Amino acid sequence: MGSHEETLVEAALRVLNSADPFEKARLGESVASRWLNGAMAEPYDPSSGDLTVPDRPARLSSVKLVPPSLMPKLGKAGSLQSRIAIVHSLTHTESWAIDLSWDIIARFGKQESMPREFFTDFVKVAQDEGRHFTLLAARLEELGSYYGALPAHDGLWDSATATSKDLLARLAVEHCVHETRGLDVLPTTILRFRNSGDNTTADLLESVVYPEEITHCAAGVRWFKYLCQRSRNPASEQEEESGSRAEEHEVIAKFHAIVRAYFRGPLKPPFNEAARKAAGFGPQWYEPLAVKRG
Repeated sequence: MGSHEETLVEAALRVLNSADPFEKARLGESVASRWLNGAMAEPYDPSSGDLTVPDRPARLSSVKLVPPSLMPKLGKAGSLQSRIAIVHSLTHTESWAIDLSWDIIARFGKQESMPREFFTDFVKVAQDEGRHFTLLAARLEELGSYYGALPAHDGLWDSATATSKDLLARLAVEHCVHETRGLDVLPTTILRFRNSGDNTTADLLESVVYPEEITHCAAGVRWFKYLCQRSRNPASEQEEESGSRAEEHEVIAKFHAIVRAYFRGPLKPPFNEAARKAAGFGPQWYEPLAVKRG
């Protein structure tokens, strides 16, 4: 019997089933390097049955989880305690972002017959999120704390569960709402760390996390548009630039409908228009969603 070469989806499941977030990051980096270097040939085995993707990835129980409404206030980085709380919150978010990236590959890639570029985009996202987690966790230790020292919430995975049957919804809510919210608030966070004299954390957020998060939002927008375009023209496997204004209007209307169905309440301004534009979507995508509907 010939040796079986691991596919990307199988490797993604290994990451999802690893409970230790540091191991997730290390394993994810190894898988990403193999895929991007061409050492891993196939995204999935088209002839095999569908593999079971866990409803919830393996996670350590050492992080105390509380509902989002019961999370202590993070403060404005004026004290060491506040700076630790903010970095801990960001570290926790990145730990979930690792799982979300590998989950979208394992859950939807084969099921939706996505092209190879889809897998590559989200492998790059996963690799970045693993690096962000590792760097932020190390910074947390430099500040005298550690990941798991404070409570955290799992709101991000609640959204993942709600969108587990619909790739368009997953892309819209996780990548075009939650991740872009990060782009809106990060510049203020960076400024607060600078004002408190913590340039090390500010530099990490400004030079590594922030620019890479823009590319993650861009991946969400890119593949949302792709799926809309493919549903209009199933014979086309190629990504096309937005065609007519009517087609773009249709894509944006679809985005609004999905976000209203899956995301509670209006989006919160102010919006980081420059970063959102760099990620590939303008105000017509999100400004109408900031209005409360009766």
